[in-house]
Amino acid sequence: MFIKQLYTGCLSEAAYFIASEGEAVVIDPLRDIDEYLQLAKEHNVKIKYIFETHFHADFVSGHLDLATKTGAKIIYGPNTETKLPVYIAKDKETFSVGKISIQVLHTPGHTLESSCFLLKDENKNDYAIFTGDTLFVGDVGRPDLAQKGEELTMNDLAGMLYDSLQTKIIPLDDKVIVYPAHGAGSSCGKNLGVETYSTIGEQKQNNYALQPQSKEEFIQAVTEGLPIPPQYFPVNAKINKEGYESLDAVLQKGLEPLSIAAFKEKATHDNVIILDTRHALVFTKGFVPNSIFIGLEGRYAEWAGSLLPFNKTIILVPEQGKEEESIIRLSRVGFENFGGYLQGGFENWQNAGEKIDMIIDIESDELAMDIPFDNNLVVVDVRKEIEYADGHLKQAINIPLAELTDPASMANLEDNHNIYIHCAGGYRSVIAASLMKQQGIHNIRNILGGWNEIKQLTDKFEIEKSVEILN
Repeated sequence: MFIKQLYTGCLSEAAYFIASEGEAVVIDPLRDIDEYLQLAKEHNVKIKYIFETHFHADFVSGHLDLATKTGAKIIYGPNTETKLPVYIAKDKETFSVGKISIQVLHTPGHTLESSCFLLKDENKNDYAIFTGDTLFVGDVGRPDLAQKGEELTMNDLAGMLYDSLQTKIIPLDDKVIVYPAHGAGSSCGKNLGVETYSTIGEQKQNNYALQPQSKEEFIQAVTEGLPIPPQYFPVNAKINKEGYESLDAVLQKGLEPLSIAAFKEKATHDNVIILDTRHALVFTKGFVPNSIFIGLEGRYAEWAGSLLPFNKTIILVPEQGKEEESIIRLSRVGFENFGGYLQGGFENWQNAGEKIDMIIDIESDELAMDIPFDNNLVVVDVRKEIEYADGHLKQAINIPLAELTDPASMANLEDNHNIYIHCAGGYRSVIAASLMKQQGIHNIRNILGGWNEIKQLTDKFEIEKSVEILN
């Protein structure tokens, strides 16, 4: 038996490849499937089944493309409703894979069709459980993602999740390995642990959701303090349920090289977004005017899905050699409308004498020197509300990055203000600066190193906390 966890850090997502005696299964595959095909080739096995724990909201699954290329059967759990060619398993139905088997355990709560997959080894002993978004390390899946047409409240789903955990998860032996679909940083739960796997015993001991408690206590605990889900979640769930364009076709459109003239012509259309995916420190020094920055070095696809509309065409300005990566990672969260990329990159644009824009980078100590002498200075902190509450500059206003696409969020900012933007480390603030420029605010300075640098200068800044938010 061979088990491999394939963890994608920028999405905090785990897929799984399991093989035994010439046969294999893939659980919760990403949209780009080459790695699974390569593993099958390396281990000389045929992919027999593709198991989906539920209709994912935070990424587009590779189930359809993988089934097309391998002939594998796609398996969902009970209560699955889709017109796609899938097999809907019964609760506790078992599938053989070589000398091992996988049993479907229906665990509704995160979604109605959510299921876990219990792997039994060659001796028919319970060995590992692939829990999808039902159970994480230190957390459980959020119960507020009811899909359109489902007349269920958050409390309804939380109650179902309680029952699922009590009847399907807690009775398992403490030694059973827990392999979840997500790790720390995922928006599919409130506060996932940093480990990407655990055991049932460890979770019974340390996970708040598995402690002895009434259903009412559980519902309150699991629903309290849930952040608003990213705007792309319902889009991705719908795509996974209804189907999508093949990744090969998406790449064919996106990998069209555009001359400067062709790029400029496309950029004039209202339905086109210029997306620059280079590093933040490179972008600020010069970029094509009206570009939005979301760099590959951060949670790139997640921020793209949260900030960009899906009904517009994206033309790319990537680092040369990063064109395909830029497209594939966007496709993972459902983007399919691509219009090509700037041939030769930004360097070609600049060398041709085309107009460029830039963002001024400053060190945090320069901000400290400017604050006492500039009555027109506005500090914008684009971290999440909870980050801001835990410590911020006294004079800073908080506009979380996810809210910056709403013009109302910047209603009190004017171009004559001297605007200083920061986040935690310098990635989100550059995204924010590019969005502000798109909305006509250009007098911007980006604080290098963000809050991580600012908080080191306690002798130069007034720092405070928002106790009412933390409580």
